[in-house]
Amino acid sequence: MRRVLYILGQLDDLDVEWLAKVAAKRQLRAGDTLVREGVASRSMFIILDGHAEVGVRGIGVLATLGVGDMVGELSFVDSAPPSATVTCQTPCVVLDIAKADITERLGRDQGFGMRFYRAIALFLADRLRGTVRRMGLGGDGEAMNADQILEDELDENILNSVTLAGERFDCLLRTLASARTV
Repeated sequence: MRRVLYILGQLDDLDVEWLAKVAAKRQLRAGDTLVREGVASRSMFIILDGHAEVGVRGIGVLATLGVGDMVGELSFVDSAPPSATVTCQTPCVVLDIAKADITERLGRDQGFGMRFYRAIALFLADRLRGTVRRMGLGGDGEAMNADQILEDELDENILNSVTLAGERFDCLLRTLASARTV
């Protein structure tokens, strides 16, 4: 869940309200695919409930994702097709954010753009550091678990925004509770 805090900790309240309005809440079944390796996706996703696994053809499962994890953000940043397939392990509820909506907002709101890209950069930095740490320390070949937190994993500069981000996530969930699920 901490990863969504990186995102929401950088956005402001109006950004989160906008996100709740433009995004769709989707219910998925176990076995459904969120992102397919090599196939462009029109959306980014935040997992609101359930678990999904990240797999790469020829390698296998690399990670397990849970509540608060984002999927599809890397392909948004560099426009390359996804490098992995993300499949729901359990029934999942996701926030489906159309990349076209984000692109449109980025074009008309520079402040949002700065906050959004900083949030994505922090999110990806956390993911990369966690991957490197686990590769260097583990060596047992186990898939990463997104809920596993190592000591001192959160950057001190981020800690100040965590409480506010948690409140924003709760507000987002409350707003989405009344939204129609597709």
